[in-house]
Parts: sequence; structure tokens; C-alpha cells
Amino acid sequence: MAYLSADEFTLFGLEETTPDSLVSAASDLIDAHCRRKGFGIEQYKERLRVGESRTVRLSYLPLAVADGATSAIVQARGRYARNRWTAGATELAVEVAQVFTTPARWVAVSAELLEADAESGEVILGGGALSPALADLEVTYTAGYAEVPKAVKQACAKLVKNALATPALNVSRQRIDRMYLEYFSDSLVDADVKRLLAPFVAQRLGA
Repeated sequence: MAYLSADEFTLFGLEETTPDSLVSAASDLIDAHCRRKGFGIEQYKERLRVGESRTVRLSYLPLAVADGATSAIVQARGRYARNRWTAGATELAVEVAQVFTTPARWVAVSAELLEADAESGEVILGGGALSPALADLEVTYTAGYAEVPKAVKQACAKLVKNALATPALNVSRQRIDRMYLEYFSDSLVDADVKRLLAPFVAQRLGA
């Protein structure tokens, strides 16, 4: 997906004759740098370790509800942790965990038990005192933006300008693909581009 359309070129300081292929390649570099599928609303799946706080943090933000859905959480499943965090637990809670949990088995987790924060990506697992602890949680969810953020458009334009200013790049060629620009990515993705894209880089914390 190109993050600048032809009618936006001059708004972001580019010439009207800027090759579309250069803008598309710059957009692909942004996706690679941010470790995203794009900035539209997409579906992701992550498997994460669950700490004692019963909280995990999803990598792709912000969480967003897709058209026709009621929640950003599409589905979730977990794997129980037998004999974890039993110190201080009641004897009844320990007995429940030992009887009803199988560590090797994945079980469905209702989205109603997951409290998600759209901006931070933090997901808290609900449940009472007798709820068995989960060691792992796999979450399928949707995240992204209804519109491409302005900072991403600015970064795209800056990448194009950097490419045009790089003598080693033959920007007059008919087709400029992502791999061609990736070879020069260290010089193209400069400090200004990194600053603009910093809020959008996915922080992959899951296993």
C-alpha cells in the first residue's frame, strides 16, 4: 500500500512527477521498519507468556474493532499452568487447579474474561480466586488505523526525498522495488524518519 497518493505529493513537499513506484517502495520500507502488515485495520495472532499479574501486552497498536465486529479480540485460547503461583493460595484453589487443568492442552478463553486497553495493548485476564492460572495465552485480535497517520505520510515523503538525494540510487529507472531500496535502507531511514515512525513500531513481546 502506498502511503501517499498522487494528489498529496505537493502537500508533503514532493514533485508532481515523483514516480509512484518510489512512493510504493518507500511505503514498503516503512512497513518493514515498523514490523507491521500496514496501517489499516488488520488481524494479528500472538502467543504470550502470562505473568503472575495475569497481564500480557499485545504488540500491534492501537487495538481496533473491525467492521461488523463488537470487540478487537477475535478469539483467545490458553494453556494452564499446574503448580504455579500456589504459594499463599487456599487449599481449595490448589485442588481445583490440580483436578481441572491439563498443562499440555489448549482451551478456549472467553473474550468476556479479557479486559483490553486499546491504546496500550494491555490485556488483563479476569477470573475469581478459584480460577486456574494460565501459563500461556494466544490472542487473535485486530489493530490498526482507519486512516494513515500524518506522521507516517511525512515519513514516507522524507524517505522519497532521501532516495532522490542519494547518488547511488538510479531513481530514473522505470521500476523501483522494495529490495532495491532496502540495500540503501541504513542511509534512507535516517534519524528524522525514525523519530516520525517511533510511535508506530510494533514491540513484539510475545514468544
